Amino acid sequence: MAAPVPPPSRRTLLGRLPLPERNYVAEALRTETVGGIILLVAAVAALIWANTFGSGYAAVSHFHFGPETLGLNLSVAHWAADGLLAVFFFVAGVELKRELVAGELRDPRAAALPVAAALCGMAVPAAVYALTAALGGGSAAGWAVPTATDIAFALAVLAVIGTSLPAALRAFLLTLAVVDDLFAILIIAVFFTEDIDFLALGGAFLCLAVFYALLRTGVRGWYVYVPLALVIWGLMYNSGVHATIAGVAMGLMLRCTRREGEAHSPGEHIEHLVRPLSAGVAVPLFALFSAGVTLKGDALAGVFTRPETLGVVLGLVVGKTIGIFGGTWLVARFTKAELNKDLAWADVFAVAALAGIGFTVSLLIGELAFEGDEDMINEVKAAVLLGSLIAAVLSGVLLRLRVRRYRALYEAEERDEDESGVPDVYEQDDPQYHLRMAAIYERKAAEHRRLAELAGAASGKPDSPA
Repeated sequence: MAAPVPPPSRRTLLGRLPLPERNYVAEALRTETVGGIILLVAAVAALIWANTFGSGYAAVSHFHFGPETLGLNLSVAHWAADGLLAVFFFVAGVELKRELVAGELRDPRAAALPVAAALCGMAVPAAVYALTAALGGGSAAGWAVPTATDIAFALAVLAVIGTSLPAALRAFLLTLAVVDDLFAILIIAVFFTEDIDFLALGGAFLCLAVFYALLRTGVRGWYVYVPLALVIWGLMYNSGVHATIAGVAMGLMLRCTRREGEAHSPGEHIEHLVRPLSAGVAVPLFALFSAGVTLKGDALAGVFTRPETLGVVLGLVVGKTIGIFGGTWLVARFTKAELNKDLAWADVFAVAALAGIGFTVSLLIGELAFEGDEDMINEVKAAVLLGSLIAAVLSGVLLRLRVRRYRALYEAEERDEDESGVPDVYEQDDPQYHLRMAAIYERKAAEHRRLAELAGAASGKPDSPA
């Protein structure tokens, strides 16, 4: 009689990361967390400035400078949105490229979870907004506002509430945000591009081709690439396509695979240099000149009475949570994958609620969706801030309920008793690890035997206690 064939092993959702991926995620999130706290400070400063010295805030935001002949005489707020955010989207492009060639997205089976969760986490908020706007007779133009997640702000919330998420949940949140950024970029490129100057666009593509050729031929030097990047950005801006697309395109061109003898790929190296500039300078300055919402009178109360602003709040708080949780559940249901035994579906729900914090890209899309209507832009920004605050409080409460479990998992993942520089959970199959641990325990045992002998000798003295 033939031996029974064992059933195929079921894939684990949100399982342990490979060590190189864990180290990359830890470093990236460390920078984003610091940047998120700076971003939070910048947003609060913008609100205080706009509501105490509103005329001064408006004067600085609308102050124009730049070369008129090149079509770049822009306001400070415009430079922040189109210029500084290009740096943010450049980093997003490098992150996406790395995920596609060396990270979670290189394996279609592993990519199914973050892609499905991100797609559902964008489709459901858009549907919630569209339904709310339709029922209330409002404008459907802002359907894309609640679709974006702000990873930096989400991590700042985690830092404030003091929750150390396990590595699998942190990686899920980061990969989710990367895929989210990709689709946000596509939304901006497809739905918010109207009149195109094909001459300028052709010049931008030509310069991008030069950029790519220089990279592939091994040319080095920031003095080559930075001026070329500025030319590409300027041409892209004048083409009518949103200028941040230039940043994404250049980020996607970098090589993110390591060659023999390389500790880091060029993409990883440049991302390591540029990410602090993006997280600590570019995005906070954008927030400073975009989050200055006037909250006088019934501005906040009006968020719940206008269908457009109510749609944004419900999209962020309800749509994001249901979409991401539902997308994750569907992957588990139809691929027969099992959730990591150390986690529960309540953890996925809490992270889905955390992803409802939409700030940087949501503010940018709000400005693009209602361009020319300053009152509506102000109200939509207030809705983004309020929706993000509600999502932050909700996720904070949910995560705090499991904080002891998270802390225990985090400490287990970080434990390095043999002091090798590698967490012990990654060395269980390494004989050298067990030999190092045996030597450590032998030294401890020898020390305890010595202490026992000293204690025994002391107990035999005449004046020792009975």
